[in-house]
Amino acid sequence: MDVGFLKPLFDRPGPWAGVYMDTSRTTEDAPRRRTLRERFVADQLAEQGADRATCDAVIERLAGEQVARASAGRALFAADGEVVLDLPLATSPIDVVTSWSMLPRVAPLAAFRGEWPACLVAFVDQAGADLELRDDTGSRPAGRAAGRRAHGRGHRSVPADRHEWHYRNRVGNTWEQTADRVADELVRQWSDGDAELLILAGDPRERRAVRDRLPEPLRATTEEMRHGSRASGCSELLNAEIDHVRAEHARAHLESVLDLFRAGRGRPGGPGPGGHDGDGPPSSRAAEGVPAVVAAMRSHQAATLLLGTAGGDMRHEVWIGPDADQVAVQRSQARAMGVRTPEPARADDALIRSAAVADTEVLVVPEGLQGPAGGLGAVLRWHA
Repeated sequence: MDVGFLKPLFDRPGPWAGVYMDTSRTTEDAPRRRTLRERFVADQLAEQGADRATCDAVIERLAGEQVARASAGRALFAADGEVVLDLPLATSPIDVVTSWSMLPRVAPLAAFRGEWPACLVAFVDQAGADLELRDDTGSRPAGRAAGRRAHGRGHRSVPADRHEWHYRNRVGNTWEQTADRVADELVRQWSDGDAELLILAGDPRERRAVRDRLPEPLRATTEEMRHGSRASGCSELLNAEIDHVRAEHARAHLESVLDLFRAGRGRPGGPGPGGHDGDGPPSSRAAEGVPAVVAAMRSHQAATLLLGTAGGDMRHEVWIGPDADQVAVQRSQARAMGVRTPEPARADDALIRSAAVADTEVLVVPEGLQGPAGGLGAVLRWHA
């Protein structure tokens, strides 16, 4: 998961209020249920020490909630009387969870938001393509690619004479030019956007022609769908097909990263399983455990931060300063970095803050997959 969208939370000091809740259910007593939930959230935040202005901002935002929301859940983060981030969740939290802490409680987002890749969807036909972007926030139009229109009479299945053959040939040339334009627009949008997967839907011949015109690196991340057309748009079958492709893409990516982590962790000649033998950066291609991962994140050495669903490393207390790189295992280390008043924080929240600022990927290792011992690891960009 790209956690760059969390940067607004780290541009201002805490403490922060955090709220995770389910928004998927709508019942006849929904207004009463929402009122009770708002009161519960306000009481919980107040008991944890949140100021009145921040509590009021959260409750005001919740009171304006629509009866039905497209997302399964919702996460709010507020500080100094203002809701700074209001995010949809892919998975519903079982309970309403509140927090009041110096760092926003962002670690649960890695599991609740999901890790499906953003994708650019193109609905292709002979006239061009309609484009749509799908990411964690939902789907939205992304423009269109218009082709050249063929003029003249409709063509029959078998050319009747020489003139009919010339017309059919002209139509074929027009479609080739349209496919070129669609492919060019897809390349442009891909280069300018953050999508990780390109999906082609629509008429089989047309979508195949567009794919053949894409450069090889883009073609390798392109999938063709059997369902859907430009005229009908998204159907339940197409949505299910796209969801399956995105989930498989995420699973394959996680497996490849874990392979790198396991290989780096077991690299001969390294300083040990953690890839770390002091306060400096790790000297192997993987880091494991709180001291090694903290050192790797602090030096911007980590390419991917791995968070497990089991193990106690995520809850380990570290010491932080106002800057994302000011994170240490011991208070004295934080003071040596120039932090006058180090504050305690959970390791997972502190490291996700570092990841957001350093553009480091964050992946959750689900139960059942072999990940870092203790639940905290990293794949490194380089090793010393």
